[in-house]
Amino acid sequence: MSSPQSIEVPDALVASYTRNGGEDERTWIARLPALVAKLLDRWELERDGGIGSGEASLVVPVRRTDDTRAALKLQMPREETTAALIGLRAWNGDGIVRLLDHDPESSAMLLERLDGSRTLASVEDDDAAMSALAGLMARLHSVPAPEGLRGLGDVARDMLASVPAAVGALRDPEDQRRLRGWASAVTELAGEPGDRMLHWDLHYGNVLAAEREPWLAIDPEPLVGDPGFDLWPALDTGWERLHVAGDAPRAVRRRFDLLTEALGLDRQRAAGWTLARLLQNTLWDIEDGRTTIEPSQTAVAEALPRH
Repeated sequence: MSSPQSIEVPDALVASYTRNGGEDERTWIARLPALVAKLLDRWELERDGGIGSGEASLVVPVRRTDDTRAALKLQMPREETTAALIGLRAWNGDGIVRLLDHDPESSAMLLERLDGSRTLASVEDDDAAMSALAGLMARLHSVPAPEGLRGLGDVARDMLASVPAAVGALRDPEDQRRLRGWASAVTELAGEPGDRMLHWDLHYGNVLAAEREPWLAIDPEPLVGDPGFDLWPALDTGWERLHVAGDAPRAVRRRFDLLTEALGLDRQRAAGWTLARLLQNTLWDIEDGRTTIEPSQTAVAEALPRH
């Protein structure tokens, strides 16, 4: 039997849950070693490498009884965790990591093992990398959305309801004008929110090298909506490197052209739904206490086709 004492939770994950969370989060992180040990025994898994973590999840490399490699992923049960399970079951490994098993009580997932050391960011040619991402995105969008996922229409309505207070929180009149403009674009589109199953966070860091295919997506946050709402993470991916190279506006425009062509999207609608992502990001920033719009958000907006 596995021992909870042998399961070391990375300090960064502990800090993430205890610094920003409440009693429920602290309790969950304290019980995590015992939960890992319990699942290792239940699924007859052997540890097969060092434990890793993201901002909210623990990942334990394992081997199954048939010697296939897998990854045990644990995250505190939330709405987005449930959505990820629904999406992974529906996609069934088509362009994305395959769900091998899951525990309904804890929301723990047993996933196929991908190469966590090699993301799509390792591809030097940005056109080649973005083409690979676009191909995965097209496959993900082609799968009919199952029941139980949140819709973009609800997300858009919630955003628009938050705009008046958010505008007042911005210090710069130009930022206030910009936020109203983004909200206006969302208002025009909100009546037709779309019906595709979106990944919501598909960027280079969430595409890993794999054995059964060159690349597969990971870490979805499924949402039902217009494919244009899925573009921003790809447009923004590797932003710091683009900014340092002085290449950001051209790269964003090139990526936008490539993605909209590969996905067969209406460019103006795609631009409008990308502005919706910028609005969403900025609303979250304001909730966190920011009083200005992040420069990268403005730069992406200015690189998009004009309405």
